[in-house]
Order: sequence, then C-alpha cells, then structure tokens
Amino acid sequence: MTQPNPLIARYEAPNAETLALTQEVRALYEEVADLLDRDEVERLPGYFLDDCLYQVISRENHEQGLPQATIFCDGIRMLRDRIVALRETQVYGPRYWRHFISGVRILSTDKGEIRAQANVLLTEAMSDSEPTVHLVGRYVDRLVRQEGRLWFRERSVIYDNYRLVRSLIVPV
Repeated sequence: MTQPNPLIARYEAPNAETLALTQEVRALYEEVADLLDRDEVERLPGYFLDDCLYQVISRENHEQGLPQATIFCDGIRMLRDRIVALRETQVYGPRYWRHFISGVRILSTDKGEIRAQANVLLTEAMSDSEPTVHLVGRYVDRLVRQEGRLWFRERSVIYDNYRLVRSLIVPV
C-alpha cells in the first residue's frame, strides 16, 4: 500500500452542521440567481443588509487589491439607486440571463459571520444574436444570520473574463 503524500492536502468530510449550512447557502444563491434570471432585479436589495457592499470586479483588480470595480455599491442605498437607474434611465435591448452555480463552499464561520464562495457561469441570450457566455467567475460572500435567515453583508462577484463583451447592466 502506498503512503499518502504529505504535501497534498487531505480531504476531510464536512460535518452535519457544515453540510446543512452549505445547503442553506446554496438555496440562497439559487434563489437570488432565479430572481435575476426572471428579471426581478428590484427584489435584490431584500437580500442585503443596509450596510452592505456589493461589487462586480475583475480577478486581476481583486488579486492586486485595486479598487476599480465594474459595479460598486457601498450600502443598500447605492444598490437601490443602481436598480432605479437601470429601470428608469438606461436604454438597452432585451436580454435573458441564466446563472449556473457550482462548488458552493463554506470557507469559515466566525462571530456570527459566514464566509462562503461558489463558482458562477452567466450566459446571455438576446433576440438578435447567438447566446454567449457573458461572465465566468466566482462569488465571494460574507453572510450573517438575522431574523432567522441569511443576509448578504458583502457580495463580491469576481469575474475571470479579461473583458466583458457587452456592458454589464444588471447586478450579477
């Protein structure tokens, strides 16, 4: 029998509590993705705390600690303002999104805060062109439990694309 290589990380099965929390986070991610896929973006702020941070940022900027984000909302009021601007002032062609989420993981739980991440693939279909992969990346989130449910304190959507083919209009 061969001995395990000590330089390779060893998989440890999650306990029942971690599995249950992972399922709860996965359900939250899927619920938010579904409302965005159905173009119900006005409901998005209902998942965030008032003092939240929401950003969509390139992997390059994130890894280098650069603050430039494609979408940056510091607080629920900025997130609501972004959505109002989207609906009332921007003109864009109709589009349909589909979110594909995988690899949901709980990174840590500490002092009532949950750090979680997941992979995300976002496709976009428009009436005048073939569907495209719009964004590939991951969610990196800080969540808290209040009033018996999970809320986003911080959501960072970190995209791997070297560029976004079309403008990013709606929160991801």
